[in-house]
Amino acid sequence: MSNQEQTAEGITTRFICTANHGFAPYAQEELRRMFGTVKSTMLVSGEVFLATLSAPQGEVTELLYQTPPIFLRHLFPIHFEVGMDDQDHAYDQLFRFLLNHSALQEGTFSLQVRKTERSHYEGTSGAFKQHILQGIELLPAQHVVQDADLIVSVYLTEERLYAGVSCAADNLSDWNGGAVRFQKEEGQISRAKFKLLEAEKTLGIPFSSFHHAVDIGAAPGGWTSFLLERGLKVTAVDPAKMNPVLLKNPNLKYVSKNAGDVKFKENEFDLLVCDMSWSPKLMARLVTDLLYSLRPGGTAVVTVKLMHKKPMALIKEVTQMFEDSRMQIQRAKQLFHNRDEITLYMIKY
Repeated sequence: MSNQEQTAEGITTRFICTANHGFAPYAQEELRRMFGTVKSTMLVSGEVFLATLSAPQGEVTELLYQTPPIFLRHLFPIHFEVGMDDQDHAYDQLFRFLLNHSALQEGTFSLQVRKTERSHYEGTSGAFKQHILQGIELLPAQHVVQDADLIVSVYLTEERLYAGVSCAADNLSDWNGGAVRFQKEEGQISRAKFKLLEAEKTLGIPFSSFHHAVDIGAAPGGWTSFLLERGLKVTAVDPAKMNPVLLKNPNLKYVSKNAGDVKFKENEFDLLVCDMSWSPKLMARLVTDLLYSLRPGGTAVVTVKLMHKKPMALIKEVTQMFEDSRMQIQRAKQLFHNRDEITLYMIKY
C-alpha cells in the first residue's frame, strides 16, 4: 500500500511528524518553506502532527537530507491507516499489511510504537509493541532492537491507527519519535551532559578527536565532565562554583571569572563550548569576542536559548553574528534534550 496519492495538484505524501513539546508550529513552518502548502492535523498539541506534503516520498527524503530541519525532530511515512471503530479488525488489518509487505520478507526490522493518552489500547506502549510482535511472529524478517535494515513505525490515536515502513535515516532519527534516551549515571553532575551526548550521536561531532577545550559558563560542570571523560584538557570559565569532584582532575583548569574578563592565548583551543542561560544575543556577542582563542579549523558548540515568540528570526540573527565572525554553521538543531533552545555546531575558517 503506497502512502502517495495523485491529486489535481500533483503527488502528495503523508507523514507523522514530531517536534519538541510546543515547537510543532515551527516544524510545520519549516515544511511549508520547503514544500509550499502543507496540510496538517495536530495529533498531540504542540508536539505531533500529521502532514500532507505536495511531493513524492523520495523527494521529501532527499530535500530533508539536503536541508536538515531545525525543529522537525522525527517523521515517518504513512503507508497504512485504519479506523479504530473495531479494534480487533484494525489490528488484524495491521498484521496482514506487515506480513505481506514485500520489504519485510528478509533482513531485519525494528518496531517503534507510540500511542496517544486517549487511545483505546489500555496497556503500556511496551505491551502494545509485544501485542504487535505476537501478531506478526511469522514474518520472515527478524526483529532486532538496534541497527535494523528497516523501521516499522506504528502510531495509535483515539480514532485511527497509522503505520509505515522506512529506513531509519529517512526518519531523521533512529530513535522512536526522535526521543533520544540516555541512562543517568551515578554521580552525574547534571542532565546538561545529555545535550553533548546527543550532539555527539545525532550531529556526528567527534569530541574525542579534540585536545584542548574551553567551556564558557561551565558551572556546575556537566559539559566539562563530558569533555574530560572524552580525554580532553578543559579550561572551565565561570565565577560560580564547579563540582568539587571535577576540581581534582589534573586535566581541568578552572578560571573563576566572568567570561568577559578573561584573556586567552590566540589559537589556544581547538574546541569551544557554551551552554549559558543568557540572552541569546548577549551569549553570541560574548562568544564571538572570544573566538580569537579558537584556532582555524576549530569547532564551537553552543546552545541558543529561544526566549521569545519568533525563534526563526532570532536564529537567523544569531547565526549571522557567528557567520560574520568567520564561523561556518554545520548544523542548527533542536535536539531532544534541548527543550526551549537549539544547538549550533560550527567550525572556524
